[in-house]
Amino acid sequence: MKTLEGAFYTKDHEWIKADDGNKAYVGITDFAQDSLGDIVFVDLPEVDSEFEKGEVFGAVESVKAASDLYMPVSGRVIKVNEGLVDNPEYVNQDPYENWIICIEMSDNSQLSELLDSKNYKNLCDGE
Repeated sequence: MKTLEGAFYTKDHEWIKADDGNKAYVGITDFAQDSLGDIVFVDLPEVDSEFEKGEVFGAVESVKAASDLYMPVSGRVIKVNEGLVDNPEYVNQDPYENWIICIEMSDNSQLSELLDSKNYKNLCDGE
């Protein structure tokens, strides 16, 4: 299972990586895409939508199942990965390169409440 250097993880298998100040990218983890199988659809939120930590911001659907996406921290969507509309399978190819949304975090101190790579790997080993 691959993780992303410098990223934080949720127990629901989303990752978030701060980029510049309060800007961060959000996607699903390698563990999640592998568990879901071939992804056939990604439901993206509208740009400028605001979400609280833990709120559903979208969904991914695979040939096996559908899974809600949960916001790792509170924030406002500033960009969505439009390439996933026509090519949702890109998430299977590289879930870290093919982020789902880019947000402006409203409270980046919430990152400290998430899992680091080591603790995330331990979580996945238990599943």
